[in-house]
Amino acid sequence: MAGTASAQFPQISIATDVGLQRNFKKEQKYWAIGQTISAIFHVTRKDAVYIWFAYYSNGKFKNNLTADAKSFVTLPQQINYTNRASMQVKHFSIGYRKYLKGGADAENRWNLYAYGGLGVMGGKIENTHSITIDTSIYNLPVLSGSGSFKRLTLDLGAGWELPLSGGFSLYAEARTWIPTTDYPSKYIFVNDNAPLVGMFNVGLRLLFD
Repeated sequence: MAGTASAQFPQISIATDVGLQRNFKKEQKYWAIGQTISAIFHVTRKDAVYIWFAYYSNGKFKNNLTADAKSFVTLPQQINYTNRASMQVKHFSIGYRKYLKGGADAENRWNLYAYGGLGVMGGKIENTHSITIDTSIYNLPVLSGSGSFKRLTLDLGAGWELPLSGGFSLYAEARTWIPTTDYPSKYIFVNDNAPLVGMFNVGLRLLFD
């Protein structure tokens, strides 16, 4: 890697990390682990455009729900049941990164940066009901089985970075993906602004000369 004074831009970095994800949405809270792979195009030592792909393991949660009879002559009028759900998300994002302290080519001092972007979240959910309910007789708030969903997201984050040797830097980031669309799914009990996830990730970035 070139020294800070002589480094030439633009330059390219690649990065990979592992992360812990938390869904903060009520009725949907879970933990999951995952990985992100990024390409970062440094226009200057302070400014960059990033592209990443992230994927996470299944997050599990449950809801206590009530199915209502479609006809007033049906007995019972309500059936209480538990839905056990498994949700998994993948994410693609493109955005802008700004170094607030240091720069992409720093060699011996830590960096601080922030970023914002737009993304597409793709997810899968699988539901298992505690009992079998006839959907021709009852209205269910969420269906049994599996389905997929998509969300457009606003992606925000901040990171701390420590240069190592050979062009490598160790970094830690806090991120959030904020849904900007709902696209209701009959397999998701809460669709509004969901899932609403936050992540903490630790990884390595390699800057190419």
